[in-house]
Amino acid sequence: MTKILNTKGEALGEITLNKEVFGIEPNMHVMHLALRRQLNNARSGNACAKTRAEVSGGGRKPWKQKGTGRARAGSTRSPLFAGGGVIFGPKPRNYDLAMPQKARKLALKSALSARAGQLVVVKDFSEIDAPKTKLVASTLKSLNVSGKVLIVADTKAEENKFLSLAGRNIPTLKMILPTNLNVKDLLEADYVVMTEAAVNAITEGLQ
Repeated sequence: MTKILNTKGEALGEITLNKEVFGIEPNMHVMHLALRRQLNNARSGNACAKTRAEVSGGGRKPWKQKGTGRARAGSTRSPLFAGGGVIFGPKPRNYDLAMPQKARKLALKSALSARAGQLVVVKDFSEIDAPKTKLVASTLKSLNVSGKVLIVADTKAEENKFLSLAGRNIPTLKMILPTNLNVKDLLEADYVVMTEAAVNAITEGLQ
């Protein structure tokens, strides 16, 4: 059983965390693969050089084929000329890694289980009733969390509507939707704060 707190750190009740989601033995290998996949998929791979076919210009033969004493040339966009194309130059590369859905779910369960000791569950953030940073700062202090804090909550919900605006100026705080939960953010955080609704949504999605 885990206590459900309000934003002042007072206990409102208890919630039972599903052991299949929050209480498994963390699989380090699968977590590593999921982290690699996430970091690789964020790479753009945008190095690009144009070949002679892609460089603009060069349609006219620069000089006649014979009689000039110069080497034969059909285009000034040949790699032999300044301003010409590049032979075997870099092209945009796709760094994406694939991972089975079951393995991705296992990685999330492993990360959640590894962070179970640093998990704080709150009812909601309805007491943050204005877009003021000091309200979120005092909430984090009341919840006794510090360092890098990850808040998992539906910031579009009515009860949390001021959370995003009030917390975005705190550099050590990151807020994500339950649907955007990922291994990297879970492992980087010192504390994870979830709303009761987020816990239920995550549990339903990972079962």
